[in-house]
Amino acid sequence: MLQNNPELRSKIEQLWNKFWSGGISNPLTAIEQITYLLFMKRLDELDQKRQADAEFTGEKYTSKFAGKWIPPEYRAKSREGDTQVETDKKISDSKMYEIEKRTLRWCEFKRMQAEEMLQHVQTKVFPFLKDLNGAESNFTHHMKNAVFIIPKPQLLVEAVKTIDEIFEVMEKDSKEKGQAFQDIQGDVYEMLLSEIATAGKNGQFRTPRHIIKLMAELVRPQLGHKIADPACGTGGFLLGAYQYIVTQLAIKAGTKDLAPDEDGFVRTSVAAALTEKAQAILTSTLCGYDIDSTMVRLGLMNLMMHGIDEPRIDYKDTLSKSFTEEAEYDIVMANPPFTGSIDKGDINENLQLSTTKTELLFVENIYRLLKKGGTACVIVPQGVLFGAGGAFKSLRQLLVERCDLKAVITLPSGVFKPYAGVSTAILLFTKVWGPKDKVTQPATEQVWFYEMTADGYSLDDKRSKQAGYGDLQDIVAKYQARNPEADTDRTRKCFAVPRAEIEAEGYDLSLSRYKLDLFEEVKYDKPGVILARLIQSEVGEVDEAELTKVQSGIVRELLELRRMVG
Repeated sequence: MLQNNPELRSKIEQLWNKFWSGGISNPLTAIEQITYLLFMKRLDELDQKRQADAEFTGEKYTSKFAGKWIPPEYRAKSREGDTQVETDKKISDSKMYEIEKRTLRWCEFKRMQAEEMLQHVQTKVFPFLKDLNGAESNFTHHMKNAVFIIPKPQLLVEAVKTIDEIFEVMEKDSKEKGQAFQDIQGDVYEMLLSEIATAGKNGQFRTPRHIIKLMAELVRPQLGHKIADPACGTGGFLLGAYQYIVTQLAIKAGTKDLAPDEDGFVRTSVAAALTEKAQAILTSTLCGYDIDSTMVRLGLMNLMMHGIDEPRIDYKDTLSKSFTEEAEYDIVMANPPFTGSIDKGDINENLQLSTTKTELLFVENIYRLLKKGGTACVIVPQGVLFGAGGAFKSLRQLLVERCDLKAVITLPSGVFKPYAGVSTAILLFTKVWGPKDKVTQPATEQVWFYEMTADGYSLDDKRSKQAGYGDLQDIVAKYQARNPEADTDRTRKCFAVPRAEIEAEGYDLSLSRYKLDLFEEVKYDKPGVILARLIQSEVGEVDEAELTKVQSGIVRELLELRRMVG
């Protein structure tokens, strides 16, 4: 997190200030332009690293910057009826606009003079990025309307210099703290989010990276699992699942001596043990959707910056009638919008809850997206656990009866500070019965509850790193070792509750409904002993006979009080 690296935070603040003074004052516009530059830098670095790895291993790799590139508008376009001569002439004419791809590298254009650099990036580098994966790719489709609007040569020069410095700090962090997956674009977004006036209205808050890692450990995604996030934002959950899978592949391949990161989780390099086949499987099985086109672009670039060449993130309202997917995914990880509602007329008819509240509709939709046997790990506001409305109760009944509701983990209210103070919880459930199945036996037998009180960071607006990991590693260990027969002590942080009791409580899933508070008897000294201690603090060690000679008004009052209580 940026809060725990003052140097990195300072660099990003410098970058933001430069954009502000350069005339780009809208935070979302600024982060999009910053992300384009980060993407250019990261693309060059990843390409060079892959070239070096290929040379070392003997594998074949074709650089993205090898050969020549012709902008789409100048490419030869054959029409029906063209003769071979006409076709050849078009091809010949288009070659006049060929650009050496190597000149589009970050390391090449950053050495240019200011005016030349701006012209080069605007007219060549950025169009190349938009066309990076070919005209038919999902990335190119969503980048179609993207524009590069840095207006001043000097602003671009200063931004490029600062981004180079940011990557140097990241490299230093990676070596010293083991942070191999520094989600820099997400960090920039997190920092600028507080500046976006509409953020609190649409519930658009980035999930802290350590919470994503915790949720990945709980669901344990595997290579080949089809994984989705129906409200993916910048793609943090998809990235978290990707990183978990890559780490497990590396461990299976024999990678040893992997040190835990600052949150106690083991994560390793993208390149480790990731074969071309595994990379292809991962790319094809990670799916994200978002209703904000800017978030879609940021999410696509975020995943590409982390080595996923063809990410599948699309612009879709997953609650609307136009979204028809159902029973598609093995795993869904999400932190859907907490606030707001959807137009009743646009809600997908397959959603049965009688509500327009998005926090309820998203959970029902996630249930529908899961295959039978598929597992979801979802963050919800704690109001979902105990809300008295009919839709709240219906949703909880669905989770208990049609799903195996494995765990309810309550989070402290400071987890989403400084952007929101709402209390949240993690729901972990596996789909057993489909929406049209007749439930012959409720799927849930026991629900495991855990009360997280610390996540390894301060719970104020600063969210500073604290010593240790908070409850993060304890949650993972206790969940994996959970035993309904043994987890019966409800005075502890975690315990199991049988379904019958939850049903009797109207499907209430709030931890406080079932937790027993342990009251310890506290013994106090007698009033006379306490008063003697107060008198001693005023006059020191004095004989009882001498006390009457003391003129202090306070002492006289205390002596009188002592006589009264005996």
